[in-house]
Amino acid sequence: MMRMTWLITAINRRMMKLLVALALIAYIACDFLSLKNRSIQEQGELRIEQKIDEVCLVNWCFVLLIPSMSQKYPPVKFLSERDRKRILITGGAGFVGSHLTDKLMMDGHEVTVVDNFFTGRKRNVEHWIGHENFELINHDVVEPLYIEVDQIYHLASPASPPNYMYNPIKTLKTNTIGTLNMLGLAKRVGARLLLASTSEVYGDPEVHPQNEDYWGHVNPIGPRACYDEGKRVAETMCYAYMNHTRYDIVLQILQEYSEPICKYCKHNQILHFSCFTIKYVDLVNGLVSLMNGNISSPVNLGNPEEHTILEFAQLIKSLVVSRSQIQFLPEAQDDPQRRRPDIRKAKMLLGWEPVVPLEEGLNKTIQYFRRELEFQANNQYIPKPKAARMKKGRPRHN
Repeated sequence: MMRMTWLITAINRRMMKLLVALALIAYIACDFLSLKNRSIQEQGELRIEQKIDEVCLVNWCFVLLIPSMSQKYPPVKFLSERDRKRILITGGAGFVGSHLTDKLMMDGHEVTVVDNFFTGRKRNVEHWIGHENFELINHDVVEPLYIEVDQIYHLASPASPPNYMYNPIKTLKTNTIGTLNMLGLAKRVGARLLLASTSEVYGDPEVHPQNEDYWGHVNPIGPRACYDEGKRVAETMCYAYMNHTRYDIVLQILQEYSEPICKYCKHNQILHFSCFTIKYVDLVNGLVSLMNGNISSPVNLGNPEEHTILEFAQLIKSLVVSRSQIQFLPEAQDDPQRRRPDIRKAKMLLGWEPVVPLEEGLNKTIQYFRRELEFQANNQYIPKPKAARMKKGRPRHN
């Protein structure tokens, strides 16, 4: 019995020693693992610090590169948040709209251009794409637009007879439903709206010069009626919103003289018309003055000088040094014989009148179209003829 007890005690001692040894091994292993984890953590922290240093270096490089990157934009004036306005320009990718965009962007405002690119071109405003104050939206004003703005320049509409006659229903929708949508937007956000109307609201006038109170002489069922009457309805909508709404909305109407130089003359008939000889700088300055003024009625912006079509044709021919022959073609239906704006109201209330001489304006126009033709010639796609593919099998016999 004593031997048995001694044997159990010996076994227990060995077990205790084994357990102590295992505990010691476990302790050493845990300590080793903790040291390893600590070293891994320290290495991780070191790597994180290195990553942070790399990110900081990249950020500093980016900051240093910002001036060189910003040089691709024209110089922009800095405005405080109180003075900076959120401005919407419909039709802002067109000729007038793009130059208005340049003016407002360089003045330091936030500009949103909306255009469906029917006649406007993205290339006209692409030099602003990426700027923090600029946004371009491919949108048709016939569909509602929901954004927050302080001012709305509503210029959207095809203005050239071939363009607005191409789809008369679309032209009517743009000038009526599109204007209604912009008026609704102005009412909702309390924005000021300027409607770019047209001298076409006067039709083929019987009064010369035409002041803002003249009702016009328009054919409502002619080929030009889709544009003429569309703009007249747009003006009526503005009047209705201004006078029959509880909201304080300032509506300003521009009657812009932008008649094309190319007109058809019947045989040797000489037509007098008010040509759009004001440079875009004059017109853009007039638009901005009108928007920021306190006028809520139609205002004529145009050049009161009168010239015949033949005079213009001869002057342009000499400026471009062309050998082309001047041809006299039958006049278009309802084409106005004479137009001349009365700009006394713009002079008196805005202090505005065109200052760019006729020849200088024409030279700028010629340079513009030369650049357009050069761009078109250099970017023409000419498909290469593909080699004829021979079918497998028996050869064809003639």
